[in-house]
Amino acid sequence: MTNDQSLLSVEGVNVHFGGLKALSDIHCAVNPGEVVGLIGPNGAGKTTLFNVLSGIVKPDSGSLTLHGQKREWLEPYELVENQISRTLQGVGLFGDLTVLENVMIGAELHASAGLLRSIFGASKKSEDDLRARAQIALENTYCADIAHVRADSLPYPITKRVAIARALVSNPKLLMLDEPAGGLGSHDIEWMKGMIRNIRGRTSVLIVEHHMDVVMNVCDRIYVLNFGELIAEGTPAQVRENPAVIAAYLGTQGASS
Repeated sequence: MTNDQSLLSVEGVNVHFGGLKALSDIHCAVNPGEVVGLIGPNGAGKTTLFNVLSGIVKPDSGSLTLHGQKREWLEPYELVENQISRTLQGVGLFGDLTVLENVMIGAELHASAGLLRSIFGASKKSEDDLRARAQIALENTYCADIAHVRADSLPYPITKRVAIARALVSNPKLLMLDEPAGGLGSHDIEWMKGMIRNIRGRTSVLIVEHHMDVVMNVCDRIYVLNFGELIAEGTPAQVRENPAVIAAYLGTQGASS
């Protein structure tokens, strides 16, 4: 499902690592207001595609369209100026800083300014503006009540919320989430699903995730990769019933759940 109104779309993506073909003629698109999933077995190529979209991996061939315009492949540092943010599997917080300071640093990074200027030596107005933006991001991830807690005292599930707040602080049009439910228990997975639904009105979301319950409950459309090839795409219901997906990834139980 690609169209001229796509926020981001790619066509004909091929990636080789030495003699290994990691991606073969892949297309995908994210439209405004959508939550789109990338799934597949281990080694299917979903992380490689995610990294292509993030500018970490340069494809051997293919085309990129952003906001309806053909573009050269992005460098990682160009994501923010193109209104894209991503999280990593590792949360990467600064343990000796507070939650609010960590998110303010995210705002400062997105502003392409000095790493710690927002905390150490910014003008009062600049710091107030950053603080207000960071506070809103924390409210959107239900972390406002721990704004002044040191990051190294937080349980792991909460650090993931803070990492998402840091990605949201730039008000991206596209938020890329790399396995956001990884390492979470059932209660926190339910929270993660609710959070994704909550932010979809403000930003499109592209999610790589192993937890099928998350993908099937929050995504509008899903792309399924296997051995570097796109084997299915469609709504969660369409993907759930696709024989190729059942064979490659979900299994018979997944099709009936």
